[in-house]
Amino acid sequence: MGETRAIPIRPGVAIPLDELSFRFTRSGGPGGQHVNKAATQAELIFDVAASPSLTDEQKRRVAAALPAYVSSEGVLRVACQSSRSQRQNREEAIERFRALLSRALYVPRPRKATRPSRGSAQRRLEQKKRRSLSKARRRPGRDDAS
Repeated sequence: MGETRAIPIRPGVAIPLDELSFRFTRSGGPGGQHVNKAATQAELIFDVAASPSLTDEQKRRVAAALPAYVSSEGVLRVACQSSRSQRQNREEAIERFRALLSRALYVPRPRKATRPSRGSAQRRLEQKKRRSLSKARRRPGRDDAS
């Protein structure tokens, strides 16, 4: 990912890279001597509460949608250690951050209650009558001779 000045989240929302900070630590898992020496785990830190790029409503939305990532102080943390490269882990952390924020800031459109048209209601009733008749024909007939 090329170094852009802002990370696009959703239409109308972009977070400048200046608002993000990174911390690099040693990551766990396999890797031999490299794991013991290199600080490749990337932790992206974003202060949601103090961000000028988000409105108050968006900040509330992020805090409510991502309680596992946002601390009580309003700081969002995303860690990545899947690669042995610090640069790749940093880029993956940025991509995860973008995806998390995009999902958290999604506002579903309100559903409009609608009513079926008169014609569709009549067609539905006609179909039910036809289906009822076809099933009634399958039943053994009642003889009125009894």
